[in-house]
Amino acid sequence: MLKLGQQKATGYGRCTRGLAINCQRHELLFKLPFGLYIWTLYLDSIYVLFSDGCLFRSKAVCSLLVLSLFASGCSATPQSVKSLGVQSSPLSSPSPLPVALEQSTSGEASGNADILQAIAPAVVVYLAETHTDAADHVAQMEIVAALAAQHEIAIALEMFQRPFQPVLEAYLAGELSEEQLIAQSEYETRWGYDWEFYAPILRYAKANQIPLIALNTPAEVTRKVAREGLASLEGEDLDDIPPLADIDTEDPDYRQRLMEVFKAHGGAGHSLEFENFFAAQVLWDETMAEHIVEQLTAEPTRQIIVLVGEGHIAYDHGIPSRVMRRLPQVAQVSVRLVPDEAEIEPDFADFTWLTGAQTSE
Repeated sequence: MLKLGQQKATGYGRCTRGLAINCQRHELLFKLPFGLYIWTLYLDSIYVLFSDGCLFRSKAVCSLLVLSLFASGCSATPQSVKSLGVQSSPLSSPSPLPVALEQSTSGEASGNADILQAIAPAVVVYLAETHTDAADHVAQMEIVAALAAQHEIAIALEMFQRPFQPVLEAYLAGELSEEQLIAQSEYETRWGYDWEFYAPILRYAKANQIPLIALNTPAEVTRKVAREGLASLEGEDLDDIPPLADIDTEDPDYRQRLMEVFKAHGGAGHSLEFENFFAAQVLWDETMAEHIVEQLTAEPTRQIIVLVGEGHIAYDHGIPSRVMRRLPQVAQVSVRLVPDEAEIEPDFADFTWLTGAQTSE
């Protein structure tokens, strides 16, 4: 993954750690270290893979079970597009995007104006969230609007699974109401997090006719892989995922990191086998990467903003490395959204964006 700014820095880690965005904080859930974050993905997997017998009826409940053990915070009040001061008027004329970026020699960015300037030329921008953190979604809306004012953009969403791409397109075309979009995409059962976290961005996209891309693997396929492995897939299972030969499970660092988490949290004693669990995680990453590349191929001058859980971009192991494998020269940048009080993990992402500070112009 191509980097912006300095390659390494102490304290705040790689590139421009410690950047700010002007968004009010409504909850104080801190960011989990990578290991605990992946453990929430593990619990998510148990829900997705065994939803027919899971004690918990919601992925959010499964993840919050872990969150509740390590953090406390007040309830979140979602922000609307209006309250963010985002305009729904047509966007300004776009400027062309480069295929690749050169390393900057200007040092670290010192504020939000710098970070927005630094990420604007990237062809793919990952905005890495904690799904339950309202402030992350407010920050995403701010960044999306800022980038949309400079380029034609598309918004790629982990929250929607690939078979429901036509539903997103019908919503953008005005053929479906928001309530129909929720129902026909099966949002409540396939994602389940508070709709109002994402609604402002979807409304903004509709108002400005910004393409929305459904990225995620169908839950039925992920469930089957985690139970029986990649080799079990056949027929319609293969419709919305990359060719099996393109699903790379050989990354030793990614494997080791997930293995350590799996073992540390009792995974070895669960009926879910690690190899299948790992394959399911990789399948998520590969599927999302492939569809990002498909969008880039179809519209190479349209910047893609990817809304995704932070575990999928951590240390470049997930989606970014798999996009790069397919398009080695594409310029990508990852932005991790964290509260001001969070401990910064070196090398987790290219940039860390503090969601509770004031933007400096």
